[in-house]
Amino acid sequence: MSEEYRIAKEKYASIGVDTEVAIKRVSEIPVSIHCWQGDDVRGFESPDGDLTGGIQTTGNFPGRAKNIDQLREDIEMVFSLVPGKKRLNLHAIYLDNGGKKVERNKIEPKHFASWVDWARENKVGLDFNPTCFSSPMMKDGLTLSHPDKAIRDYWIEHCIASRKIAEYFGKELGTPAVTNLWVPDGFKDNPINRYEARQRLISAMDEIYSVKIDKKYNLDSAEGKLFGIGAESCTVGQHEIYLAYALTRGIMVTLDSGHYHPTEVISDKISSVLSFVPEILLHVSRPVRWDSDHVIILDDELKAIGAEIIRNNFENRVHIGLDYFDASINRIAAWTVGARNIKKSLLLAALEPTKKLTKIEREGDFTSRLELTEEYKTYPFGAVWDEFCARNKVPVGEKWIAKVKKYTKDVLSDRD
Repeated sequence: MSEEYRIAKEKYASIGVDTEVAIKRVSEIPVSIHCWQGDDVRGFESPDGDLTGGIQTTGNFPGRAKNIDQLREDIEMVFSLVPGKKRLNLHAIYLDNGGKKVERNKIEPKHFASWVDWARENKVGLDFNPTCFSSPMMKDGLTLSHPDKAIRDYWIEHCIASRKIAEYFGKELGTPAVTNLWVPDGFKDNPINRYEARQRLISAMDEIYSVKIDKKYNLDSAEGKLFGIGAESCTVGQHEIYLAYALTRGIMVTLDSGHYHPTEVISDKISSVLSFVPEILLHVSRPVRWDSDHVIILDDELKAIGAEIIRNNFENRVHIGLDYFDASINRIAAWTVGARNIKKSLLLAALEPTKKLTKIEREGDFTSRLELTEEYKTYPFGAVWDEFCARNKVPVGEKWIAKVKKYTKDVLSDRD
């Protein structure tokens, strides 16, 4: 225990907060780290994988992972820099296909067996996503809502196959996979009949979820969006569609912090949605004017997300996943900054005297509520964070930066 932490511990104790309890609590909250930051969402279907369908990455920083071994090596590096429990979130295009072309509606557990072996070795759970973009089978900007039944069927088969792969993950690893469905379906210009497209989407989803999978192994979720590239005028699967679907079909809804109007925040939606559904999935990103998937920073919204989860004891009802990708800076650093920041937001919230502040609020003393929450912002959080990192055997403070620079020199610089 450092002297700085001892002082911080005493300071927080003076307001009724046990830093030991806070550290232990946050250490047990898993964050699902997304694989696609490491290779700019290209995947391993083909060496020339490129983004289409409402997805875009910016930049060409050296050192991108170009095969599964490189990506796993990078992920392990990131895991060594991020404290607390972690999971890995995979997209379907990250299959281990042995260099052979596999149609997405034909993917099977065997194409992800090596990922299960890797996850078991690294003692992490796996989450999954059907990849309904960057495909010639995405026609006219549509997948599950396309008027051509053959196209819809292709994507239905892909999504069912993805859920079965997630089931395999859950059985093999002893922890349920969260399978998140996002489709980029939408219209660049104003459609005449939005309703028909949405009815096709709902019907396709009903077919996907008609295949029963035990929630012991797989948890289903669906993710809405305000708009995307090429879908500026209408997004078929927007928030209201999936929220209503989750309520009526018994799946989770995914709240992505970049998928709403710039004046909306998902922190305010967490308690609203959890008033009606048992669990939700979060995709934590940072929008800059739109869904730009910037690396998350410890801004007010990220702090508010952590506070909503911790204040209401939602950590067992909220599945936290990261969803950003930046190719303009060092990818390992981008991964690490964001992953450490979501952990910081949770720890900050755990160090708040919530019961005391709630009592003050119930009494209508809003002056004290404002005074105290502002004063607590300058409490010695940094010393507790450093102790949290030390106990989880990851670099303390900015020491992780030197490790990334060394990794960049020793490993990444040889890739280009």
